Amino acid sequence: MPIVDVAFRLTGDSVPADHGYALLAAVARIVPAVHGDDAIGIHPIIGRHIGNRTLALTERSRLVFRLDSDRIAEILPVAGKQLDLDGYLLRVGVPETRALRPAARLRSRLVTIKGFLEPEPFLEAVGRQLSDLGIQGIPGLLKRRADTSLEGRSAAAPNRSPFIRRTLRIRDKEIVGYAIEVIGLDAADSITLQERGLGGRRRFGCGVFVPART
Repeated sequence: MPIVDVAFRLTGDSVPADHGYALLAAVARIVPAVHGDDAIGIHPIIGRHIGNRTLALTERSRLVFRLDSDRIAEILPVAGKQLDLDGYLLRVGVPETRALRPAARLRSRLVTIKGFLEPEPFLEAVGRQLSDLGIQGIPGLLKRRADTSLEGRSAAAPNRSPFIRRTLRIRDKEIVGYAIEVIGLDAADSITLQERGLGGRRRFGCGVFVPART
């Protein structure tokens, strides 16, 4: 069965920029099976950065699951429910199923690979994972566009990495990774990368690739 995205409209005010763990926990209270299942990817929630590592919800904000189409029924119970992300309350609307579409350029907000923290070896590890999947695209780290963080952190030291480096907090543990773009993909490789992702922790929103917005 094909892999698809199932998107639920969200209403509410805001969410933390680092919401992967809180979102999974909130969903798992309704659908316990997703808790340890990395075959299901959960997209990061799209929002507008308003500082203090917080995102305001917009008309584009959705709760999106990436999963095998024969498993859609498993996640439908979240429709109509309220999600509590550490005190940030969201109401989940009705779902819409979307087929994956090929794009020559894909991006992931955060890819994490255990044991790789510095930019150069991290990118080399990404390249090896692409090769293992038989994907011919060219990976790259995304560069920051300003001295201050997109997610509301203050300006950093002069030796700060020029690349977008993000963290995922799981309880008392902080996981480090990078925003990744892969270019030069043909249609088949593009779909494969979206279906398989890179790195781990897809249920926390990591390694989930989408067509790059221009």
